[in-house]
Amino acid sequence: MALVNLSKVFRNNSFSRNFMDKVKFASPLRTSDCAGERIPSVTQNFRRGYIFETGRNFHKCHRLSEYKATAKKDIFSYSSIDFLIKVKTGDQLNAGTDANVHVILYSESGQQSDTIQLDYAFRDDFERGQLDEFQLKGLEDFKDVHKIEIWRDGRGVASDWFVDYIEIESLRLRTRFMFPLFRWIKAGRRYVIRHMDNCLPQDDPEPIYRQQELDQKKIGYECASKVPGGPAQIKNMPADEAFSFDYKWDIVKRKLQLIATSKIVMFTAGRWESIQHLRNVYTKEVFCEPHGCTRWSNDLCFAGQRVASMNHSCIELCTKIPDKFGVTEELLKPYLEGQSLQKILDSKRMFIVDHTILAGLPCRKGFHSCVPMALFYVNNNKQLIPVAIQLNQDKGTDNPVFFPNDPPNVWMKAKMWFNNADANVHQSLTHLGFTHLLMEGVTVVTHRNLSQSHPVFKLLSPHFLYLIAINSRGLELLVSKNGWVDKTMNIGQEGMFALIARGIKKWRMNVEGTLPEDLKQRGVLDTNVLPGYHFRNDALLLYGAINKYVKKYVDLYYDSVDKITGDWEIQSWGAELTKEREKGGCGLEGVPSHGKFSSKEDLYLTLTSIIYTCSVAHASTNFPQYDEYAYPPNYPALLNGEPPKDKRPVEETELVSMLPDKPTTLDMMTVTKILSSRGTNSLGDFEVQYIFEPEACKVVDE
Repeated sequence: MALVNLSKVFRNNSFSRNFMDKVKFASPLRTSDCAGERIPSVTQNFRRGYIFETGRNFHKCHRLSEYKATAKKDIFSYSSIDFLIKVKTGDQLNAGTDANVHVILYSESGQQSDTIQLDYAFRDDFERGQLDEFQLKGLEDFKDVHKIEIWRDGRGVASDWFVDYIEIESLRLRTRFMFPLFRWIKAGRRYVIRHMDNCLPQDDPEPIYRQQELDQKKIGYECASKVPGGPAQIKNMPADEAFSFDYKWDIVKRKLQLIATSKIVMFTAGRWESIQHLRNVYTKEVFCEPHGCTRWSNDLCFAGQRVASMNHSCIELCTKIPDKFGVTEELLKPYLEGQSLQKILDSKRMFIVDHTILAGLPCRKGFHSCVPMALFYVNNNKQLIPVAIQLNQDKGTDNPVFFPNDPPNVWMKAKMWFNNADANVHQSLTHLGFTHLLMEGVTVVTHRNLSQSHPVFKLLSPHFLYLIAINSRGLELLVSKNGWVDKTMNIGQEGMFALIARGIKKWRMNVEGTLPEDLKQRGVLDTNVLPGYHFRNDALLLYGAINKYVKKYVDLYYDSVDKITGDWEIQSWGAELTKEREKGGCGLEGVPSHGKFSSKEDLYLTLTSIIYTCSVAHASTNFPQYDEYAYPPNYPALLNGEPPKDKRPVEETELVSMLPDKPTTLDMMTVTKILSSRGTNSLGDFEVQYIFEPEACKVVDE
């Protein structure tokens, strides 16, 4: 049997994702040629050759006559083909269709093709996630395809259809024309899409069609506040936003799957017997031992949670000890290595975390929370260490200050209650409020005001992928009444919603939403201040890269101020970003020029803030969750009992009694494991590519 080098037989773009490539053999194959372990069975009715299915690792071969009407590539018939049309159906739920699909091609010189039906007999075209290829003949006079007109009928039980893109390749001229759609194709409606489909509204030759689409979007995308006093969200989730992986958010099902996969020792009702008893529960697979297990009692690691973990943006430079903090220089003296307190303050080596925003927050019945402050000092070894914790805001005999030289378990108990409060801020604001929910409103007004043909829509869309669907499912399953938050956090749903409402009132795009300004406001922008602030050091590099990317992209389309002020879509977008939430807007504070964009700098800051928040800010506060929360003594979202009001001795049994019971611990482990799993690709490696214009693609690639 002769060996065939398939890479020399096929075209250059062979073996592409979702394609089936064909090769014909000059003479019929013998049964023995297809026999053996890799190709177990073959029909005896040989004709001219066989098709080997690359997607199945050559496990099967079929007669060519069985595929004579398929949309797959046949390299020996390309000479008579003028164009290949490739249609990518989306991966959204119910994206595939059984409807009849038609298309008309238009050239730039005004040529128009006949109506072409995209269909091959005996084959299910346009299935979800599928790439279909169709061969066109009789278009030898066409030198290009400037735009297409595409529509479908309502035939079939499943006629809904979501199309990602259509690619048309001229085999004679070896040129390709891209038509991004990324939309549901409604029955009986004709869609006109231009090559690359990328222009400002004032330059669009199809303005009426563009406005009609936006008008339809405004019906499907409306803002509403679902959290009382909270940020704008989607009123009702449109079909465009439904994802095809609902199983990932079936918490009960995934919980059972994780338990079965990990072979974890089953949790029964009851409490932990000891700290060691809790550590024994982790496994080598799935529920592996979180990092918190080995560092939970270490003061350096406790300080590190402020600068190199998921609640990284609360620490501030301390230039003066607050009057409400019951510490004196004499009390701090053992930790200042022989230096005066004033010298430490002047040399920018004292830092503070003050969670005053938690004051008066409601808690679940029978549970308590504190409103703590803590001081952290950079010692002579340039290490950040905790030097004082006060668990409530006002000085008093029932509100002592805890120090590292207190009895170990007394100090440990104070740190656990501080972290319990810190977890309230992390889950409610740093994670849910300031990334998920805040950006949901931005997503809604983007869909309402920017056409899918707008360059800024294409820039932002990859960062909004699944956001609305994840938020809708997360609120439904995790933050609902008697849901996960009500079971695993002291403040419960009521306290979380109240905290989100407080935080949103303080958030400004040009300060908290702009990393350098946020760091500057907290006195830690200078990288010589607070060594070991790893979040700051890494995030600044990423923020700079995003800002550079945004500037290059914006410069491609806005070469004058007039193009910005004359872009009515971008102006409408800015207006709804700042419009009061009560009136259907996003209600953001600190948007440059209050949304009346008048310079490229306005767009640079706004777009960088949005992309940074959706990517870096969210990733940094989301992915460490299992390592921090899954071992409750390390970062307890739930603690039993009350914060200490004195320094009486504490036994280990008391620390253990503060911890959540076994089922609650398992709930915490399971959900944080799911949340910590990566659901999207890395920044810049987009799951869905909306940008096809060559110059813009260069910016993305850089």
